[in-house]
Amino acid sequence: MSLKGFHIVFITLSMLCAFGFAVWTLLSRNDANTSGVRALGIASAFSGIGLAVYGVWFYRKIRNAPAL
Repeated sequence: MSLKGFHIVFITLSMLCAFGFAVWTLLSRNDANTSGVRALGIASAFSGIGLAVYGVWFYRKIRNAPAL
């Protein structure tokens, strides 16, 4: 696997982890779910969105790059 391919896979897995953590913290209904945990969940959701935007930007960049 090339370095570019690994980068795409790593960004995708990081995005899935960020969204998974956000869903887990925001849908959890127990005593440990405090406002701090919710804030981390919201921050994780924004991180996932940022990773998605970066992943699309990077994919477009490598797709339009000339082959070496």
